[in-house]
Amino acid sequence: MTYPRIVSVFGATGLQGSAVVDALLKDGTFIPRAITRDPNSALSQKLKARGVQVVRGDSLDKESLVSALEGSEAVFAVTVINFSRADGKDEATQGRNMVDAAKEVGVKFFIWTGLPGMKRITGGKLQNCTHFDDKEIVQEYLKSSGLPHASLMLPAFLENLWRYDALKKTPTGYTFSWPLPPSKRLQFAWIGRDVPAAALALLKNYTDGSKLKEINGKAYAVVNAKMSHAELAEKMSKVLGVEVTYAQSPPMGIVEMDETWEFINQYEGYYTTPIPNPDLVALGMKFSTVDEFLEVEVKARYGQ
Repeated sequence: MTYPRIVSVFGATGLQGSAVVDALLKDGTFIPRAITRDPNSALSQKLKARGVQVVRGDSLDKESLVSALEGSEAVFAVTVINFSRADGKDEATQGRNMVDAAKEVGVKFFIWTGLPGMKRITGGKLQNCTHFDDKEIVQEYLKSSGLPHASLMLPAFLENLWRYDALKKTPTGYTFSWPLPPSKRLQFAWIGRDVPAAALALLKNYTDGSKLKEINGKAYAVVNAKMSHAELAEKMSKVLGVEVTYAQSPPMGIVEMDETWEFINQYEGYYTTPIPNPDLVALGMKFSTVDEFLEVEVKARYGQ
C-alpha cells in the first residue's frame, strides 16, 4: 500500500508558506497540509478549495501540533514574529514546539527557515533583535533533536518593496526609502520564488541516503543577489521607465528593527556562500534573478 506524501506547512497563508504550498501543488509529488490556528478562515477555505489539507494547529500549543502533524512525511516551518519577551509567544517557543511535535509523530525531514544570531555575531553588542536570535535558538535546538533537517538562511526580502511601502509615487516617478545608506550592499532573495524552489530541492533529495548525509544538519543561504539600494533603484528605473530615486529614511523607532539596520550596516554580507549557492544548485535548484523579479512583480505593481 502506498501512502500520501504529506508536507505540513506552517505559515501557509503568509509569504513564505503560501509560496511553498503553491510550489507543492504545482509539482505534484507531495500533498501540502496547511497548519493554521483557524481552519475556518476565508484564507483557509481558499486553500481547501485548491486541494490543500487544512488542519488546526497552534505553534504555542505543542499538543495541538502533535495532532496536526500526524502522518506528515516532512515539515516546512516558519515562525511568526513576536518581539515581546514577556508573554511566552516568542519565536523560540514556537519553533521548539514545532520541532518537538514533529519528532514525536515521526516526521522524516524538517525544513527550518532561519537567520543568524545577532548576539553571537556582534559579541553581545546588539541585544534586542529577538527575531534573529530566536531563529538561531531554534536552529540549534533542531540540531540537538536528532531530526533529519536542513535550514534555509534568508537575506533581505525583495518583496519588502511593497510589504513595507518602500516605494512612494512622485510627479516624475518614485522615491525608494529604507533605513540604510544608499551605498550599503545587501544580500537579497525573491522569497516567493527562491524559498519554495529551495524547499522542493531539499524534499526531492533527502530520501537518497547518500544525499541525506550531505543535506542533514546543513544551513543553506538562499541569496540571489548582492547590491545596494541605490543600484536596485537604478534597475527599477530602467524596468519602469520612470525616475526611481533612493533616499535613506530615518530609524523606525522600534528598537528591534533599528538594531537590524545597525547590524546590516556593520556586518555587510553575513552569508559568505557564493551567489547563487552552489550546494542548492547541485540539488537541482534554479535561482531567480533580480531582473526577473522586477519584470514579474515590480512592473505589475508599479508600471505606468
